[in-house]
Amino acid sequence: MNRAEFLRRCAAMGVGAAALMLERSPNYLWAQSAEDKTAGITPDVIAVKGAGQAARLDRAMREIGGMGAFVRKGQTVVIKPNIGWSQDPRIAANTNPELVKRLVEHCLDAGAGKVWVFDHSCDNGAMSYKASLIESYAKDGGAIVVPGDNSSNYHEVAVPGALTLKKMKVHELILEADVFINVPVLKNHSGAGMTSAMKNFMGIVWDRGAFHSRGLDQCIADSCLFRKPELNIVDAEKVMLSGGPRGYAGSRYSEQQMLILSTDIVAIDAVCAKTLGKSPADFGYIAKAAERGLGENDISKLNIRRLTI
Repeated sequence: MNRAEFLRRCAAMGVGAAALMLERSPNYLWAQSAEDKTAGITPDVIAVKGAGQAARLDRAMREIGGMGAFVRKGQTVVIKPNIGWSQDPRIAANTNPELVKRLVEHCLDAGAGKVWVFDHSCDNGAMSYKASLIESYAKDGGAIVVPGDNSSNYHEVAVPGALTLKKMKVHELILEADVFINVPVLKNHSGAGMTSAMKNFMGIVWDRGAFHSRGLDQCIADSCLFRKPELNIVDAEKVMLSGGPRGYAGSRYSEQQMLILSTDIVAIDAVCAKTLGKSPADFGYIAKAAERGLGENDISKLNIRRLTI
């Protein structure tokens, strides 16, 4: 899509040229260390910069041993992107559809029996699935796309070890699937400060209002105690710096052209915080999740493999 076409589509959506306020901000993650200390070991976090969505994912998967390390023949897989908003992909309010499609293909190539894709959207579900292009791209990749806006598909579960959110209603696909892959977009969030891997759990539950009324940081951390994703993959291609989570005409962006991958949901959020130019300590739920043993939030202790392609 060229710039003229992008502007035309944005205008049709009521989004002005101000939505293109791109910033060439410093790459804080790359600035952390020029030395790769991950040679010969499995890294805690892999960050791939450059090229396109599919190429970044392909390279990250090679570095971590391929999808076969996570998905066995015949297993069912649920992929949980961010499809919260009825927004064009270039607004970067949702996970990029090209990334979702390529991820589905990786799962099927590894032998998955079924691959499901869903989210509990904030805007109208059908409109969000369509406008984000995730529904069509995921289906093209071979996935089964499931609506997330029917309360009958959510079932109450206990959350072992939770301090506040001791029960929640979780979508049945999270309960049934053999493999859970968490694929958020990295962006600013007006309430939590940042949307990334842990915040994306709010799209697997029915009553999101309880998170806000009972303490957002603690509830986000508590929700992640229920089930650990086998893999977390963060879309950090075009990062929304303001106006999140939905995005609006004055939102600012940083073109990072990056994908970040980890099995550690706390570590990946700590790295994403740095990518935003923040500290993990700026987001209360990261520390609370680390305190509950969900992962490592000290970036100095992480082996991060940084790759440019």
